[in-house]
Order: sequence, then structure tokens, then C-alpha cells
Amino acid sequence: MSTKVVMEALSPTMEEGRVVEWKKQEGEAVAVGDVLAEVETDKAVMELVARAAGTMLKHVVPAGATVPVSELVAVIGEPGEAVDAPSGANGGKPAAKEAPKAEGAKAEPAKAEAPKPEAPKADAPKPQAQAEAAAQATQPTADQDNRPTSMPPAPPAGAAAESGRVKASPLARKIAADRGLNLQGVAGSGPQGRIVQRDLAGITAAASVAAPPAPQVPAFHPVPAGQPFADVPLTQIRKTIAKRLGQSLGPVPTFYLTIEADMERVAEAREALNALGEGKVSFNDITIKAVALALRQHPACNAWWQDDHIRYWNEIHISMAVAIEDGLITPVIRHADQKSLRQIAAETKDLAARARTRKLTPEEYTGGTFSISNLGMLDIEEFTAIINPPEAGIIAIGRIAEKAVVHEGAVVPRKRMRLTMSCDHRVIDGATGAQFLRTLKAMLENPLALVW
Repeated sequence: MSTKVVMEALSPTMEEGRVVEWKKQEGEAVAVGDVLAEVETDKAVMELVARAAGTMLKHVVPAGATVPVSELVAVIGEPGEAVDAPSGANGGKPAAKEAPKAEGAKAEPAKAEAPKPEAPKADAPKPQAQAEAAAQATQPTADQDNRPTSMPPAPPAGAAAESGRVKASPLARKIAADRGLNLQGVAGSGPQGRIVQRDLAGITAAASVAAPPAPQVPAFHPVPAGQPFADVPLTQIRKTIAKRLGQSLGPVPTFYLTIEADMERVAEAREALNALGEGKVSFNDITIKAVALALRQHPACNAWWQDDHIRYWNEIHISMAVAIEDGLITPVIRHADQKSLRQIAAETKDLAARARTRKLTPEEYTGGTFSISNLGMLDIEEFTAIINPPEAGIIAIGRIAEKAVVHEGAVVPRKRMRLTMSCDHRVIDGATGAQFLRTLKAMLENPLALVW
């Protein structure tokens, strides 16, 4: 008897997915757990795995097609078995949408945000179990903006399988977290290449952390010569950005607070830390730690707006904006107030690298309680960032620049950095935000507070 394969919800916010590539071709044998296809969700490229064994009888939709969650995409059965499946999802209707291409220009496939999928038809099986990555995350309710009510600490970076997923034993993960190790690329000697305790012998944080890549600028498709314009379909992530940020600037009453911090002592502390040769710490890593500790003192800013109530978080999970080719994604540093600078440095580099290759799992980019966005490395002195609902605040970090300032009665050059906080006035009042920024400035100007 044949088994129908449907498009699974591979992330908490996924409403449709694009079949990037079929890994199992028609006529190939399929075992339970085999990767059938790579699917692009609204945030990452993930795997659609087989829930039944047999032979791939038919691809109902071609590679490149976009399909709503719960719709039919393939059929698995016995060799030679008749396939009672339409040539397209929705009973023969073309649910899958091939991306139009601009004339003379290479355009990416269209990946539009679809409405919530309807319930499966009576003659089709219920949607199969969530993919492993999505199943591990707590499923949110609609009034919580598709955010989990509570998220466990994210696993430390581990050995990447071909899919980019981490493979490491719980003990190895704990050792990596304690020592601030990035396990990306570490060869595992356990079953199926899993990293175990013995694989970490002799590995230092310096050896495990790769140099951070240059900031990535979103892709631009130039207009072909001789053409007045080119229409490029929206990618799935760009659709999500437009939808979520549109939910912010319109309904959210936002006000902005700017403060300037003296960064001389932080620069000296960073230079001394990096001279130890146990991994590089960036100004961004230091700012994440400082924001997390300031939130501990000002929990009124560590909150979500929930329409009929405000959720104040005891846990501090910092979302950091990362520019990728298709736009922006916000990996989360969980329990940032409890981690050392070395741990934060390793984690931010690993998350940013995997964000740019679309290898993050849903629990790694959802559940943040406060955000930061840094454009200082692109020489931007000051800007305002858009709040990421349901969070109530975000810090925009500008460049560190030498300025002539009065210090101890004399005009001298000092390293200075501007920070602008965007506040949801429904949650954070002006004085509340100002007190938070004052604490943050004090921590940056006295970096010993970060390790006290």
C-alpha cells in the first residue's frame, strides 16, 4: 500500500516550503529516516525525511516548487504499484508555484507567505510528525506570535553532518559549553561521526573558533542592459521580513533613546583578552554580555507584548541580527547573562556562520527576549532599529570612533560608541528605558562589571 508524503511544518512559523532539491529520485529505494528532499522554509534549508520504507514512486511536485504545509509532494510504495496521486497537489490543481523569471535576468524562485493551511482532506493522511528540528521546539500559540512559551538553552556548536546539523554527545556538549569551544569541524569518533568526550582532548577555544567572516550584504539582481526594469520574485525570508517588520512599525508605538559610551577601557580589556590566545572576543560579543547583565538589573525591559498581557521574562535570551544574502535573521544567544565572554564569542561566530549557510534549526532563531543590531563594522555611526515583535526593545549599535572629548579636564581623543534603543511604549516607559541605557553605559565603561 502506498504512503503519501506531505509537506511537513519544519519550523514553528512555516506555512509553506520550497522543494530545493529531491534527494531521492523516482524508482529509488527509500528507508525510514532517509532524506527525501531539501526544503527551504522561511528561515533555513531543512530536510524532509521519509516516515515509511519502500520505493519512491512519484514526485508530485518538481524541484523548485513551493507547496503549502500538509499538501502532497510525493508517493512512496512498492515497485510497480499503481500511483493514485494527482500530478500536482490539491487534487490535480497546481498548488506548487514555479517562480517566474525576469526577462534576461536570473531570478530566484518565488516563495510567498501563504495563509494558514487548511485541514487535510478526508482521503489524505493527517500531516506526518514534525521534522526532528521542529519537534524539539515548543509549539507556540497564535496569540504569542509563533514564539515558544519557554525555550531550553541552545546546544553548543557541534560537529556538522552533511546537512550541517550538530552531532555530539550530551557530555561533549557540556564540556564544549564549559570551555567555550566551537565544535564545528571537529572530527567525531563516536557512532555515525558523533563527537564524544575523547575527541575534545587537547582542543582549545582558540583552535576551535574560526575568524569571523566579513559582514554579508543582501544580494542585488542588476537590471539587464537594454531592459527598463527587472521583476525579481520575493524570497521566502524576504516575505517574512516584510510581514514581521510591517507588524512592528505600524501597530507598535515606538520611541527612541540614544546614549554614547566611552569605549577606551573596553578596547583595552578586549586587547588583553585576545592576547591570551584562547579565542577572539569582538566588541559585539562584549556588548551582548553587557546588554544581558543590564537586563538582569532592569527586567522591565526583558519582556514581550502579548496583546492582553505583558510577559516579563526571568530568562535572558539575546537575539542578534545577522545579515544574510536574502535579508536578515536573528540567531539567539540563550541565557546570555550566564555565559562567559569566551562562550558568547564562540557561539556568536558559530551561529552567524550557520545563519549565512541557512543551516540554523528553528530553536536557534526563535524565542529571543531582547535584540541587538550592529552596523558599526560598516562604519555607521548611529541608526534606529525596528523592534522584532513580541519583544519590547532592541539596541542599535554604531561604530566605535575616536572623538575629541573633555576627559579629566582636558580635550583628548577617546573611543566613543553610540547606542540607540527602540522601545515599545506599551511595555517600556521613557524613564525605564533611560535607566536601562544608563546601566548599560556604566558596564561598558567599566568592563570589570562584566566578569564581577
